[in-house]
Amino acid sequence: MNLAVASGKGGTGKTTIATNLAWLAAQYGLGSAYIDCDVEEPNGHLFLKPQIMESRPMGRMHPKIDAEKCTHCGLCGQICQFSAIVCLKSKVLVYPELCHACGGCTLVCQPGAITEVFLETGRFETGSAGHVRFAEGVLKIGEAMSAPLIRQVKQQAIEAELRILDCPPGTSCPVIESVRDADFVLLVTEPTPFGLNDLQLAVEMVRALRLPFAVVINRADTGDRRTQQYCQREAIEILAEIPDDRRVAEAYSAGTLACETLPEFRRSIEKLLEKLSIPRQDHRQAVAQ
Repeated sequence: MNLAVASGKGGTGKTTIATNLAWLAAQYGLGSAYIDCDVEEPNGHLFLKPQIMESRPMGRMHPKIDAEKCTHCGLCGQICQFSAIVCLKSKVLVYPELCHACGGCTLVCQPGAITEVFLETGRFETGSAGHVRFAEGVLKIGEAMSAPLIRQVKQQAIEAELRILDCPPGTSCPVIESVRDADFVLLVTEPTPFGLNDLQLAVEMVRALRLPFAVVINRADTGDRRTQQYCQREAIEILAEIPDDRRVAEAYSAGTLACETLPEFRRSIEKLLEKLSIPRQDHRQAVAQ
């Protein structure tokens, strides 16, 4: 099962839920993997404290022009939808940060003036944190696009019975790439006006992608009841309502897993883990039908 843990905004407790789910699943003997797809700011390692066994560069190919062969026909610029390559009268300009590595420019270049060279955009790291298999991507500072690295991280990451994808916050391209092809999406929110607004955006996103999903309300005893009322109106299942607890915040600040030290929080995650088996079965039955 590929379980994507996402949120419409940062600070809802998404990584707290994801790391503790991965750890507790492993404690139950389930093959568990935690994959940090928030490549711009990965922080799951702060809590799981994995031993990194492998670290290697990741990247994409981008065009390189041989000026002696180029006839300035302009076909490369015409096929590029992102203006990563621009053909002028006497020179061809290449902008690697805009290139999506589709390879179209090399296909239309009849003189063979375009070759592809590797551009490092980040690193892929993998290891283990106890019984939890761990993988993360780390985007290179200054790199504009994170979605290609997220895609590579998902392709390279290890297999397990339960793969938890810790997604970036928001609803932009990196998030869509992270949740794409997930078996189930867990949307973590908080009962505040900002939390509700961004939850609505996240719900629109997963519905547009036709992904099964449910909601976890963190710090549920703060704020108001409008988030619960919205979920009721939209027939969205709330799998867990986790109460506010200063000790969870203290554990987060100390870089420790709340499940290890707080029995109340552990029980909440246990119940969530048990409920997650229900939508997984329903999803498989729907696919079979």
